[in-house]
Amino acid sequence: MKNKNLIIVGKKSFLGTNIFKSLKIKKKIILSYNEFCKLDDNTISKFNYICNCAVKKNYKNKKYSTRNDIDVLISQRITKFNIKYIFLSSRKVYQPKYNLNENDLTKPIDQYSKNKVITENYLKKNLKNNVLILRISNIIGLKLKKNYRKINDTFFDNYLKLLKKNKKIIFNNFFKDFISIDQFTKTFSLILKYDLKGIYNLSLGKKIYLSEIIGWLNSNNKNRENFKPSKKILNIDSFTLNNNKLYKKINYKPKKIDLKKFCLRLSKKIH
Repeated sequence: MKNKNLIIVGKKSFLGTNIFKSLKIKKKIILSYNEFCKLDDNTISKFNYICNCAVKKNYKNKKYSTRNDIDVLISQRITKFNIKYIFLSSRKVYQPKYNLNENDLTKPIDQYSKNKVITENYLKKNLKNNVLILRISNIIGLKLKKNYRKINDTFFDNYLKLLKKNKKIIFNNFFKDFISIDQFTKTFSLILKYDLKGIYNLSLGKKIYLSEIIGWLNSNNKNRENFKPSKKILNIDSFTLNNNKLYKKINYKPKKIDLKKFCLRLSKKIH
């Protein structure tokens, strides 16, 4: 990826630290939002990509306010430069259903996703061709830092919490769209290579029932019998993202078998 360089904001974030570690480019930096604010214009202008992985707690929990929106605040700083902004959005901007594509109407399901839609619209209007929006499904992976700053509890975070309780768990066996952190970072690298812009779903694009992924993660769990699917079938939160638009551009599509292998390796680490 000749001449590609990147600023990552969010040095204690799950995605930021994984992107930084995996990305094979010569010039990359990772820093906190406060550290970014201290960069001078000359330094910023030498980069051609910025990706923010940091989020304020009030952005997640409260009604939208620009002062809580790190992405908008960063974008206001870079409008005078020719820098591509990579915005990490969420699958929750859609209403849950099967095979969602980028042309489906946004129907955010909680305050966090409502705020994401507002940010998306702002960036599209103000950055125009210099913005890439990634609507991301559930990511499975370990944190690289023990003291990472956590605002959102992912599916995997919740799974680890349930393990610690060591109690009987009955879960609704609906399906979701998962992707491993390895698959995510490989996709991210290819996105830089092909210099994409616009809106893309980033996902596996396959139905993964909770009984499947919990089974993979529990493969080395001596107490795996603590996890049982409910006999009732509730699909109110089931979804998959159609990822054809993205993967036709980058000539790569993650496979379900590779997600399974990743989860089996992960099981050995956590049990």
